[in-house]
Amino acid sequence: MPAALTYLAIMLVVIVIWFLLLKRPVYEAVLISFIILLTITGTWGSVGGYIEKGLATSLLYSMTAFCAMSILLTKTKVIDSAIAVILALLGRVTGGAGYVSVVASSFMGALSGSGPGNVMATGSITIPAMKKSGFPAELAANIESNASYLGNMIPPSGNITAALGALTGMAAYGEGYISQAQFWIVLWGCSLWFILQRLIMVFAFCKVYKVKPIAKEDLPSLKETFKEGWQGLLLPIIILLPFVLDYFFKSSFFTDRLGKSGASNMSSSLLIFIGGLASIYAVIIAKDKKQVTPNAIARMFADGIKTIAPAIGVCVFGYMIGAMFTDLGVTDEMLTFMEGLNMGKFGIVVFICFITCLLGMVIPGSSLVVIFGPVFITILAAKGVNPVLAAAMLPCICGVMCGITPPLGLGMYAGMSLANSDFGKTFKNNLWWVAAQFVMEVIVLMGVLPIMGL
Repeated sequence: MPAALTYLAIMLVVIVIWFLLLKRPVYEAVLISFIILLTITGTWGSVGGYIEKGLATSLLYSMTAFCAMSILLTKTKVIDSAIAVILALLGRVTGGAGYVSVVASSFMGALSGSGPGNVMATGSITIPAMKKSGFPAELAANIESNASYLGNMIPPSGNITAALGALTGMAAYGEGYISQAQFWIVLWGCSLWFILQRLIMVFAFCKVYKVKPIAKEDLPSLKETFKEGWQGLLLPIIILLPFVLDYFFKSSFFTDRLGKSGASNMSSSLLIFIGGLASIYAVIIAKDKKQVTPNAIARMFADGIKTIAPAIGVCVFGYMIGAMFTDLGVTDEMLTFMEGLNMGKFGIVVFICFITCLLGMVIPGSSLVVIFGPVFITILAAKGVNPVLAAAMLPCICGVMCGITPPLGLGMYAGMSLANSDFGKTFKNNLWWVAAQFVMEVIVLMGVLPIMGL
């Protein structure tokens, strides 16, 4: 048995015991795994270097900024009025509440970075609307949870920065291999196919259950909701437009004015401050100004530290383990082992998707991306998968699948609590969504579909 598999098995056992059985935070489990691996491999002499590499990436600061932004958006309810506008637009068509759930929850999930939290936030609006228009409770719960967890693969979700770090942190590629803006465009290209897949499934289920449009008396007024929520609709423009401009005009407009070096670092600089800019905008447009006084914001972040710290902790410790694995040659050893299995491209893609599905049942997606991302990218690239596509799909095959697959599929449980649905019926219906997610992962990684940005 290769030593690399032994290291991975040790990590898995520690995380299962510490996180699932003892109910302790996952960042503690990852840190304990790091300590145990240091002891087993006798690499305590290099621990300083591993810590330095774990803290060296600027992506950690970007993740902190976007986590802080998500707290502001959630607490001030800036997005609620924007969701009402979408509901007023789409609620008039058959199954409109389901389509609203997919569109609104995907968007909100990208901003909040929290699958279960997003289910509770947007689901409190969309799930009652779906049930009123004839969606069974179990279907309403699964539509919302599966849409919310799509946010894990849509920029600016925190998993995105971890995936980019997994790619650019590898010696074969490096930080100059692809810019933040280019990577985001590819991620949006992948995300659009999964959003479409969920919309098609909603359409199919509407036919099966004979779902109706939302009753006119339950529909919010488009004129009134737009008047109240148009400012919230500008948030995605504020967040995404700079990266779109960088993608299309980097080699011309920005290079002419900033020079080649300045233009190449523009998107990484944008990523550091754009979360803060969006937060300032949210404070400006918040309806209840009492919520955004300096004291109120300080209390908001103090309460939210329990949300920010674990996510950042997992990434820091994960980067340390990644540095140690690189030093030990784990990635190369895993590649040699996988090549010995004599699988073709299709077999490797199915195998990786299956492994991440199984691991996602017990390990949070962010941990999978940070710790195993370089291994998955290397193996997939060796079989002909575009390495950028492989990296872009990490938040999907790890983060999204982790959130919708029981027993760790917290999104399903959050949706069940809002929809008051039966566990057995919800679980059976959820299997359709998990199966469709798996098939789409294989199709995208195989390069069957055109991806924007590639």
